[in-house]
Amino acid sequence: MKMVVIAGTPGSGKTSVLMHAVKELKRFGMKPALVKIDCMWTEDDERFRRLDVPVAVGLSRDMCPDHYAIYNVDEMLDFAKNQGANILLSETAGLCLRCAPYPDRALAVCVIDVTSGPNSPLKVGPLLTTADAAVMTKGDLVSQAEREVFRERILEANPRCRIIEANGLSGKGSSELSDLMKGWPDISGEMVLRHNPPLAICTLCAGELRTSKERHRGVLRHLDGFMEYSGE
Repeated sequence: MKMVVIAGTPGSGKTSVLMHAVKELKRFGMKPALVKIDCMWTEDDERFRRLDVPVAVGLSRDMCPDHYAIYNVDEMLDFAKNQGANILLSETAGLCLRCAPYPDRALAVCVIDVTSGPNSPLKVGPLLTTADAAVMTKGDLVSQAEREVFRERILEANPRCRIIEANGLSGKGSSELSDLMKGWPDISGEMVLRHNPPLAICTLCAGELRTSKERHRGVLRHLDGFMEYSGE
């Protein structure tokens, strides 16, 4: 079984790019299964089912979607095996730029929107810096010079990643992405994350709504950058 995790900023075109890649994988005889992770609601599973691909949906609701995806890796792999698939595609909502949803043996793909601004790759964090491939989308909406600046910013954040320019409408870049997926090694043994998740252990996580500082405990970071643990 191969495993691919597709993450990226909201609205970057992850689903559209992935749909074209799925068509390419099927054309070459691969048997993909897909798990769509979102927060509250999605209809993307219906779009994938029209491609005759088995799909499971996971809604994280009150949890971070990337954390939710990490907790459920074993269940996702079991789902893919039960469907007779030989490659699991996990698309996660990627709402937290500080998250690192990539297991070390999976292919890590970060989809990022060129129109989000030239400095956005420097703001994304482990979602981009630990990825094997960065997929640039919506490049047709900006100039060649802007695309080149964006590409340099990606390499500044992650010098080792492979950059693929893709278009979710035309399918540009899907062959290159599917070739990368097909050639990725099968997963084996226990997997570990490539980067530690955010230190989100505080009373806000437990549902505290009051904003006063004295109401909050856990791992806290102050405006001056000082970080402390407050509590038992």
